[in-house]
Amino acid sequence: MKLVLAATGASGAIYLQRLLDLLDPKEHEIHLVLSGYARQVINEELGGELLVAASVRQHSDKTMNVPFVSGSARFDAMVVVPCSMGTLGRIAAGTSETTILRAADVFLKERRKLILVPRETPWNLIHARNVVTVMEAGAIVLPASPGFYSRPKKIEELVDTVVARILDQLGLPAQGAFRWAENAE
Repeated sequence: MKLVLAATGASGAIYLQRLLDLLDPKEHEIHLVLSGYARQVINEELGGELLVAASVRQHSDKTMNVPFVSGSARFDAMVVVPCSMGTLGRIAAGTSETTILRAADVFLKERRKLILVPRETPWNLIHARNVVTVMEAGAIVLPASPGFYSRPKKIEELVDTVVARILDQLGLPAQGAFRWAENAE
């Protein structure tokens, strides 16, 4: 699978790190783009930089000289995790002024899978309308709302409930994901 992973300035860098940990770069072509604010949040929340496999291709958010900003390049999916509500709003408006925004615009216009993972709360009415707009355009909005069915004991287990949902949306295996099952009576 050819994937674009992006992060913007919302809190939740751990979601991106866990997604990178669980995706096998030997099986997938992974491209990574971080906004300037994402880099600040990653440093603050993770105490440094992301742990990224050498084969993951990293790109600046200030270039259009990457393949996935053109509809002629074939990519399978893009995940923006975390996705700030400001970024989601700019995607809804189709502004395309950065690599992340242009790539999201291309994925929507080409009807490719675009998964936006907002972590911000609460929402105002503008946020809600922007969410509706991107969903109507074809995006999947997957709020970073962890589940508690599995009774997570560690932060990573809690984070993995959201990351498993991202992997589900990508059609990829989510090893160890808790699956709700009918109780035998």
